Amino acid sequence: MKRFITLAFAAIVLFSQYADGQSKKGAASPQVKNVILMIGDGMGVSQMYAGLTANKGSLNIERCTHTGFSKTYSADNYVTDSGAGGTAIACGVKTNNGAIGVDAEGKPVKSMLEYAAQNGLSTGIVVSCDATHATPASFIAHRANRSMEEDIALDYLETDFTVFIGGGRKRFEERSDKTNLTEKLKAKDYQVTYTLDEAKKVKSGKLMAFVADKHPAAYPERGELLPEGLATALNILKRNDKGFFLMVEGSQIDWACHDNNQKALENEILDFDRTIKVAFDFAAKNPGTLVVITADHETGGVALNKGNMAKGELTAAFTTKGHTGVMVPIFAFGAGAEKFTGIQENTDFLRKILELYGINK
Repeated sequence: MKRFITLAFAAIVLFSQYADGQSKKGAASPQVKNVILMIGDGMGVSQMYAGLTANKGSLNIERCTHTGFSKTYSADNYVTDSGAGGTAIACGVKTNNGAIGVDAEGKPVKSMLEYAAQNGLSTGIVVSCDATHATPASFIAHRANRSMEEDIALDYLETDFTVFIGGGRKRFEERSDKTNLTEKLKAKDYQVTYTLDEAKKVKSGKLMAFVADKHPAAYPERGELLPEGLATALNILKRNDKGFFLMVEGSQIDWACHDNNQKALENEILDFDRTIKVAFDFAAKNPGTLVVITADHETGGVALNKGNMAKGELTAAFTTKGHTGVMVPIFAFGAGAEKFTGIQENTDFLRKILELYGINK
């Protein structure tokens, strides 16, 4: 009898170990093929809820399956700027305010876009700002200061990106050194276009699409640059069987909050949310696609003191015309989304995304 009990107990232990192993195996994150990283510049929880209220209680971002928060302080300041915030997300290191793609000692650090390109993936950037502005620059360039915009433009010639859609023509064509960088891009097989409609006609290959001389206009004047630019980029990037990495920035949420302009804030958030729908729809139809949405920092210290959800009315109060040091939200959808819950450092995005790709740092 004792022997039977012993054997039965051993069988139970072995089965439990096997079941536990199978459970852990089943819970493991799937390998990710495509990543769409979306950054709402200056977007905190209040900005997102302002958009939700203005839209009478619903946003596309509510389809996200996992949420978390990101700490935003930089290496030398409790309140980060977009250069240090963008670098932390793109390159996985804390750096000093104003720096682009370098660590706190000024040494260049590789971005997730560069890791992706070096591993055979297609890569892209779609933004509603200048190509040389802080956030897109953090994925492309390695400079001591974000103000070095003509030098940042040069870095586009040194980085193996597939698609860029945004503003900034003058930084490439009307330079102090008299060099026309778009001619150099064409020599590297880039198709250079100057309107979004021209860009939409490009279905394959490499694309540099300038839609403005400097920054594109605010929404609604700029039209559907972000959602249609994202769709255009996806049509090109999805042709790579190995996958792709794409960064999309709602750049002017930040500017609306710097101006303490509630209506502009609502417009920019809703435009960003329509762009999120394009990303979510693609991920839903293409297994192995991860969409991560976050911010580099919060801007304006926005408080929502009064509102009416049914009428889409709200009253926003701003405590500053600068950035604040609060945590910002993370929203995730698709393959590997469960990795982006809880509270994390802004430097964790690189590590988690590379792990999901199966890329060694």
